[in-house]
Amino acid sequence: MAELKKIMISLPDNLLKEVDYIVSTEKINRSEFVREAMKLYIREIRKIEMRENMKNGYQEMAEINIKLAEMCVEIDNEQQEKYEQQLRELER
Repeated sequence: MAELKKIMISLPDNLLKEVDYIVSTEKINRSEFVREAMKLYIREIRKIEMRENMKNGYQEMAEINIKLAEMCVEIDNEQQEKYEQQLRELER
């Protein structure tokens, strides 16, 4: 485990009572509780950030995909027109 540093935190009485209840039932000390709570909080923040990054990436890809689809439809329409023109020429 990494070197431990001591910090001082202030908690309202009602929160400290809840923490103390949990540490007594879980048979851990306050320091362990705070470490685990901080790890959990950091994991949740990272999940939120990752989801936000994925959402932004999907939105960017959606814009790119729409542009590509529009280009392909335009090219496909041009090819269809050329094909129909060639058919009309053959019918003459």
